[in-house]
Amino acid sequence: MTVFSFIADLLFPPKCVFCGKILNKAGGKCIACADELPFTHNGGRREGDYFDFCVSPLYYEGHARKSVLRYKFSGAFSYAETYGSILAECVREYVDIDFDIVSWVPLSSRRRRKRGYDQAMLLSAATARDMGESAIPTLIKPHNVKAQSEIRGNAERRANINGAYAPADPDLIHGKCILLIDDIVTTGSTLSECAKVLLSAGAVRVVCATLCTAVRTGDENR
Repeated sequence: MTVFSFIADLLFPPKCVFCGKILNKAGGKCIACADELPFTHNGGRREGDYFDFCVSPLYYEGHARKSVLRYKFSGAFSYAETYGSILAECVREYVDIDFDIVSWVPLSSRRRRKRGYDQAMLLSAATARDMGESAIPTLIKPHNVKAQSEIRGNAERRANINGAYAPADPDLIHGKCILLIDDIVTTGSTLSECAKVLLSAGAVRVVCATLCTAVRTGDENR
């Protein structure tokens, strides 16, 4: 440890990204959260429209929900590294097909400027690094639409994002199996719309992974 890193740890000690407890060393999460976070059963695997399935290591509740809200809306973008290691472990265990590309559900340029970063891009990059891969953009979002979290009901959510996404590079997508990453899955409408666009652009298969799922295994898919 250098003098500078020692001073930095004194001034800004590492904290658990979930509960905020000060850690003895960097690592992202405390021992209690490692044991008590709302982990899903069997990777929280859910089938969807246009994508084969989605896996998620955590339910969107408790400390996990509070942490993700800070990550998305309070500038806690450094959480991505810890999230990425958790999601990568889930992918290794529960994604049982070979994929060619790791990608993400993008923000519109307007929302990215407002937030200052694209949280799904950072999550996908961290997840890919943990797996020895690189995250590659496959989609763009040329239309800024109302946030899905502000809309209730499957039909309304699907209508809201219909046509919101477009392929970034059809030549890159053609013939590929894509692992598509996002932070949260609730009804699955966003992932379905993105998968539809990718398949229309020539992808042969889309599977998804999110850090959290808002639906417990066995509940009705959104």
